[in-house]
Parts: sequence; structure tokens; C-alpha cells
Amino acid sequence: MERPPNLAAAIDAAAEALVGVLDSATSRHTVGVSPTQLRVLSLIMTHPDTNVNRLAELLDVVPSSASRLCDRLEAVGLVRRAADPRDRREVRLIPTAAAETLLRELKDRRHQAVQTVLDRMPNRVQHELLLALLAFSQAATAAAPQTSTDSTARTA
Repeated sequence: MERPPNLAAAIDAAAEALVGVLDSATSRHTVGVSPTQLRVLSLIMTHPDTNVNRLAELLDVVPSSASRLCDRLEAVGLVRRAADPRDRREVRLIPTAAAETLLRELKDRRHQAVQTVLDRMPNRVQHELLLALLAFSQAATAAAPQTSTDSTARTA
């Protein structure tokens, strides 16, 4: 099968549409948390035992900026700092139950927003999309260099 001439452009346009759907679901969420703060919460959730320095690396910012972000999240009760039991000099960032609830509700909203779009598509096309996305994911994973930092976290 020949590659359509504008396949990369079509994927780019679809990605932009998906981001729009996800952003819309996020912006309708009535929280006083910025997109950057949501990203920080997501990183802390997916990287247990994260400290401020590791968070700064994941965000590609200086540690003082990461610390200020954590200060704001701590002030609204979404993050707490705790001494690492293995090394009390280290302070770990721990999401609170409120943060876990917030992220779960946000994820549910985003999934519902995507499902609403999928429901407008015929079942056959949904199945083809699923197969194409799985193949794309496998190809991207096979082509990605193995690094010590989680590159997916940088786009979270």
C-alpha cells in the first residue's frame, strides 16, 4: 500500500485536534490549578520517590523554580513534603489524596471527551484507528533511543 502524500500532515492535524479536545476537557474542570501545576502533579504521581531536584530535571527547569511550584501545590493541599526514610537529608514530594482525586477526575473528563468524539465515528473506523495507533506506538517505541530519563514525562 502506498503512503498517502500528506500522512504526516494528517497526523499532525489529528494530534492538534486531540490536544484541543483534551484541553477543552481540562479547562472545563473547575480547579484553581494551572496546566504547569497539573503537569507537576502528574509527574509526581508517575515518578514515586521524586524529590525537587528530580522534578526539576523532568521539567527541564532550575531546582528553585521546581521548588516554588511545589510550594504553591503544598499551600493548596495537593502535595506534601516528607523526609525520605532511606536518607533523611532527602525530601520526597508526595501527592495528597486531594491530588489523586483531582487527577482521577481530570482523566475521567478527558476520556469522556475523547469518547464523545469517537462516538461520532463508525465502529469500523474506530477499529482501524485503534490498529493504526497501536502500530504507530510500536514503531515510535522501537525508534526511540533508550535514555535514563523518561521522555514521555516531558510531554505530560
